[in-house]
Amino acid sequence: MAAPAACTRFSDNYELKEELGKGAFSVVRRCVQKSTGLEFAAKIINTKKLSARDFQKLEREARICRKLQHPNIVRLHDSIQEENFHYLVFDLVTGGELFEDIVAREFYSEADASHCIQQILESVNHCHQNGVVHRDLKPENLLLASKQKGAAVKLADFGLAIEVQGEQQAWFGFAGTPGYLSPEVLKKEPYGKPVDIWACGVILYILLVGYPPFWDEDQHRLYAQIKAGAYDYPSPEWDTVTPEAKNLINQMLTVNPSKRITASEALKHPWICQRERVASVVHRQETVDCLKKFNARRKLKGAILTTMLATRNFSSKYDAHGRSIITKKSDGSQVKESTDSSTTLEDDDVKDKLNKAGVDRSSTVIAKEPEGYERIFKSLSEYKSLDVRFKPRSCLSEGSESYHREDSDVAGYQPLECDFYDMDARKQEIIKMTEQLIEAINTGDYEAYTKICDPHLTAFEPEALGNLVEGMDFHKFYFDNVLGKNCKAVNTTILNPHVHLLGEDAACIAYVRLTQYMDKQGQAHTQQSEETRVWHKRDNKWQNVHFHRSGVTGSSPFTFAHK
Repeated sequence: MAAPAACTRFSDNYELKEELGKGAFSVVRRCVQKSTGLEFAAKIINTKKLSARDFQKLEREARICRKLQHPNIVRLHDSIQEENFHYLVFDLVTGGELFEDIVAREFYSEADASHCIQQILESVNHCHQNGVVHRDLKPENLLLASKQKGAAVKLADFGLAIEVQGEQQAWFGFAGTPGYLSPEVLKKEPYGKPVDIWACGVILYILLVGYPPFWDEDQHRLYAQIKAGAYDYPSPEWDTVTPEAKNLINQMLTVNPSKRITASEALKHPWICQRERVASVVHRQETVDCLKKFNARRKLKGAILTTMLATRNFSSKYDAHGRSIITKKSDGSQVKESTDSSTTLEDDDVKDKLNKAGVDRSSTVIAKEPEGYERIFKSLSEYKSLDVRFKPRSCLSEGSESYHREDSDVAGYQPLECDFYDMDARKQEIIKMTEQLIEAINTGDYEAYTKICDPHLTAFEPEALGNLVEGMDFHKFYFDNVLGKNCKAVNTTILNPHVHLLGEDAACIAYVRLTQYMDKQGQAHTQQSEETRVWHKRDNKWQNVHFHRSGVTGSSPFTFAHK
C-alpha cells in the first residue's frame, strides 16, 4: 500500500456518503474514491477530543493496520491526518458478523466450521509473521466481506493489537475479553503470540457446539477453569464431533503456551488441510440452535448482571465531581452540568488504576443475586422470545438449571479494554439519554417518555409492590394523574453515575437520584431513590429496556421519583 501524500486532504481524494456507524469520538461513513469510484469505509476520529495517550493508541492501531495486507484481514487503505480529524480508510465490509451468518444458513456442518477457523488462522498467522498480536480475538471481530455465499471471513479491530519482536514474551498488560483470555494473561505472566491461538481454540469450540468451553456464574471460578484448562466434551452434542476436531482444540487450549500449537502448525493439521477427508459433513442443527442463543446472549444479556453488580456497589459513596445535574426551571428552560464519573482500566497501567479505583475487574466477583432476580431474566428472555438455557446439564450442578445461573456466565464476555477514545463519550451518551428520560418524567411528557423507552419495558419499583411490571400501561397512569401536575419547579440531581458499556449496543447505568420540587402550596420537598437502567441500541437509537428502583426516602405526598 502506497503511503498517502504528506499534504493530501481527505476531501481531495474521497467523497463522503451515508453514516454506517458511530462511536464516541468517531463516526464511520461510506466513502467513494474519486479517482477510481471504489467504495470504502472511512473511520473519522475527532482528534481534538483525544488525550495524548489515546492519540498514541490511534497511531499504534494505524501503524499496525498499514503493514497487514491479507484477504482475511480488514485492510487499511489510507490514513490521512488533518488538523482536527484523522481519517482511516478501510475495506467496506458489508457481510456482518460471521456468527450471525452461520445461524442464517440452511446447512452448517463440521466441515464448514473447519473452513471458518482456517480463514481465522490464516489471518492470525499473517499477523504473527508480521510481529503483531491481536489480543482480542472474539466473535464480534470476525466479519464477512459481503453477504454473498462463501464470502471471506475478515479479522477486524486492531485497537488492542501490539507489536512484538520474534517470539518475544513480556507482560504487555491485562487486555482482552475474559471468556477468551489465556491462562498466562490471567496469571499475569509474560505472554506473546500464543494468546491468540488460545482464543482461536475457544472460538473453534463455540463453532462446533454453539456454547463456550469455560463457564461459571462466578468470575473467580471462571478464571480458575481457564487457568487450569478445565473443559470437557459433554454428551450428546460432542459425540458427533470427529476426534480430529477435538485433537486440534486440545492443542489450541494447551495451558503451557510454549507447548501450544502455533498458527502455522494449526493450518497443517489434518482437520484443516484435509477437511474433505476428515471433517464430518453432517448438518449440525443443534449447534445452530445453540449459536442463536449464544449470539443473543452476548448482545444484551450481560446488561442484567451488570445491573445487579452496579446496584450492589454504586451507592457506596458520593463524589461531588462525579455527577450530572438537571435543573428544571419554572419557565421551562434547562440548565445542565455533566462531568465524567467513571474510571477506565488500561492495559499497561492496571496497577495504578487499581490503586486509585479500588476495583480489579480481572477478579470481580458477581454476587449471588437476591431472591426474585430470576424474574428479570425470565421476563427479558420471554420478551426477546429466547430460551436462554443452553448450557448442557453436565456443566451445571444438580438442580441448578435456573435463569439466574445460566445467564450469569455472560460475566465472561465483558471486554476489559476497548477503544479508549470512544469509551468516555459513549458513557456520556448514556448519561445524556438518562437525563432526557428523567426530564420527560419531570415534565410529565408521556410522548417523549415512550420514545425513549422500549414498548416492552420491564421494571421493579416500589409502586408495583414487588412485582415485575412489563409494558407501558402501569407507567402511563402516573403520567396521566400525577407527574408534572403538582409542582412549580423540579430540580433533579443524578449523583455518582456509573456507566457499564456492554459491547456496541448495550449499556447499564446506576446512580442515586435526588429530586427537589416545590408543590402548589409553596412547600419544598426532597426525595431520593437508587436506580439502575439497562439501555439497548436498536436502529442507531438508544432505548431503556429495564430499570430497577429502590424505595423512595423523604417525606412527600407526591411520587416524582416514580419511573
